[in-house]
Amino acid sequence: MEENLVRSPADPASGRASPAEDSGPAGHRVARSVPAPLLVLTSVVSVQTGQAIGKGLFGAAGGPWGVVAIRLTFAALLLLAWWRPRLPRERTDVVLILAFGTAIAGMNLGYLAMKYMPLGVAMTIQLMGPLVVSLCAARRMVHLLWGLLAVTGLVLFTSPGTADAPPAIGLLFAVGSAISMGSYLLLSKRTGARMSGGQPLALAVAWAAVLTLPFGVLDSGSRMLEAGVLWVGLAVAVLSAAVPYSLELAALRHLPARTVGVLQSLEPVAAGIAGLLLLGEHLGGHQWLAIVCISAASAGTVATHETPPATHSGTRSRKTSGVTSDRGKVRR
Repeated sequence: MEENLVRSPADPASGRASPAEDSGPAGHRVARSVPAPLLVLTSVVSVQTGQAIGKGLFGAAGGPWGVVAIRLTFAALLLLAWWRPRLPRERTDVVLILAFGTAIAGMNLGYLAMKYMPLGVAMTIQLMGPLVVSLCAARRMVHLLWGLLAVTGLVLFTSPGTADAPPAIGLLFAVGSAISMGSYLLLSKRTGARMSGGQPLALAVAWAAVLTLPFGVLDSGSRMLEAGVLWVGLAVAVLSAAVPYSLELAALRHLPARTVGVLQSLEPVAAGIAGLLLLGEHLGGHQWLAIVCISAASAGTVATHETPPATHSGTRSRKTSGVTSDRGKVRR
């Protein structure tokens, strides 16, 4: 979900620094000792493990809003401490960061969707947001096939004739999360065009935390402040934000962004497995088929996306594809 925090690895336009700038000595050491594809896959597993632990915290925290508020608050504190951002001075930059942060907060509606459906289902529907954005920008016939494959997966999930079809309220939250993730993708490009490095991301996540904290207080009350809940919430923030962020930056030093995007299309599969192992969520055959359809559609969209022609300056413009473009993710 993100923010990846919310998911979006490989693009300076997402507000995250490029790997060349900010992976640091630790990132260099990790990248040299571990194959880059394994770093990306570890990042995928880390994110979905964090999501599963977050869902498992619903009872102790008093509800999903409490988990969202704790997660975003810790993620914001970590990012603010790391980047030490300055407040923007121009009104346009302020509006962009507020919109960016609102999209990040909206992506966390996926946690509310998890209350009504398995983790793998919620995360797969969320992936439809950036996939639709990418397909709308596509111009090749093969992308129509990827779109049909994605729609097939969505129908398999939502068909009212199946006994385990998600309730309408759960679908509403999941679709809201998907729309927010698509908006995040578009806003990340706008933000990256005006501001560089991870400072705008840190500010956006802080704004997302401000937006969700009142709902967390109303939903969970003082249970949010219990020591056990806070420690697990910190673990969720680290697993779904700090760890994948570091691993992706290290991997992007050695892998093309397109390759990272294809690997990250395995996230719904990882979510389904995490839900099974950590939450005891057993998906039906048609649900696994739906996950495979949407993951394949995302990977195919990334792999077949056309590279923009070189500009007059000899550089290439950024491209957007699947769940990832040439960007760097804040996990979902």
